[in-house]
Amino acid sequence: MPHTDPLEPSTAYLTHLADETDARMRHSTAPDSPFTGAPAELSGTVESAAEALAPELDHVVATLHAEPETAYEEHRSVAALVQTLARHGVHAQTGVHGVETAFRAEVRGAADGPTIAILAEYDALPNLGHACGHNVIAAAGVGAFLALARTLADRPDAVAGRVVLLGTPAEEGHSGKELLARGGAFDDVDAAVMVHPYGYDLADQVWLGRRLLRWTFSGVSAHASAQPFMGRNALDAAALAYQGIGLLRQQLPPVDRVHAVVAEGGTRPSVIPDRAVIELYARSKYPDTLRDLSRRLDDIARGAALMTGTSVEIVWDQEPPSLPVRTNEALTARWVAAQRRRGREPLAGGVVPETLAASTDFGNVSYRVPGIHPLIAIAPPDVALHTEDFALAAAGPAARSGALDGAVGLALTALDYLCDGELRAAVDAEFTAQGGPLDVPHYFD
Repeated sequence: MPHTDPLEPSTAYLTHLADETDARMRHSTAPDSPFTGAPAELSGTVESAAEALAPELDHVVATLHAEPETAYEEHRSVAALVQTLARHGVHAQTGVHGVETAFRAEVRGAADGPTIAILAEYDALPNLGHACGHNVIAAAGVGAFLALARTLADRPDAVAGRVVLLGTPAEEGHSGKELLARGGAFDDVDAAVMVHPYGYDLADQVWLGRRLLRWTFSGVSAHASAQPFMGRNALDAAALAYQGIGLLRQQLPPVDRVHAVVAEGGTRPSVIPDRAVIELYARSKYPDTLRDLSRRLDDIARGAALMTGTSVEIVWDQEPPSLPVRTNEALTARWVAAQRRRGREPLAGGVVPETLAASTDFGNVSYRVPGIHPLIAIAPPDVALHTEDFALAAAGPAARSGALDGAVGLALTALDYLCDGELRAAVDAEFTAQGGPLDVPHYFD
């Protein structure tokens, strides 16, 4: 009998991944930091300041969740966050670095020193709301900044340097941080930190680089029955290109991903289409492998056009590309130390399979300055990002505790960076050994 409903995908592979992850968890711990970080008494002061903010952070989590806004439309979210800062005497400037729904606030110690940025995301997904938990990211970032601001106001001589809170819109399907970077947001920043909610506490996880691509095939329209030989079928070109992607996958490294849809393919069966459009995402674990994948996709499009007598327009990066995240391990170890104070035990990189990988525009930041992008558990491990279940979790008690623990973690990591010169030297040396800053805007030229 024919199937009347789609076949349910098997969960066998996910079950095996979960079992393997559980086995690795029993034998893996994140590395300890060899650095002392900030003085213990000062760290306790910052942690207490963050804990005092818990009711307001709960309010941020709930408010943003109740009124989700998509990329570059986050006006209510920005207003709510800026008002939270203002209640604590902190002025934030909105519309900064050329992006209307970005904001920036700063606090300083009494002496000059390094600058560390804490990043806050707050955009939501179309139709799914905060199914990626950016309301939690915003609360954690604002809470961390305010805890440090209170400590610096009470004890300005305790810390040299500066803390920047940067509100970064449009991460979902866009690259808001890259636009901010091109507008100078990180020109005066020495390191950057943020935290993302997830189903595990992870010190580090793979985040793939991502590029957007559109192929527009142009042919010659003709009557599909009377004179098909007078046509040049753009849909045929799109079909060949789509099959080319499928065949390419056999030879791709396991860290590469290509996903595509046929956005346009003609209007009537009786008319040979003179226009067809494929939209694609290309992802890879490393900048250079993403660049290689891009070249191979260009060849597929040109080959499909050649075979069908059509032409093709190849348009990359309608939104700026997102690079993979380059994690700074010295800074990550301080995050782990801070989370252990909160009773959490972040898993080391590699415990959760790298096949469970998405993308983020924080990667572009991490190739400009040293950075970390750890994850904090607000849902069970089997609840995936970008699902209705994760959206529900992002409003629950685990999300509120995640926001607070995330705020403490970010604040203490930033404090350690400002206070510990040996840590900063190790952070910088690691960043240099990884290749130093990359010319992100021109990398794929």
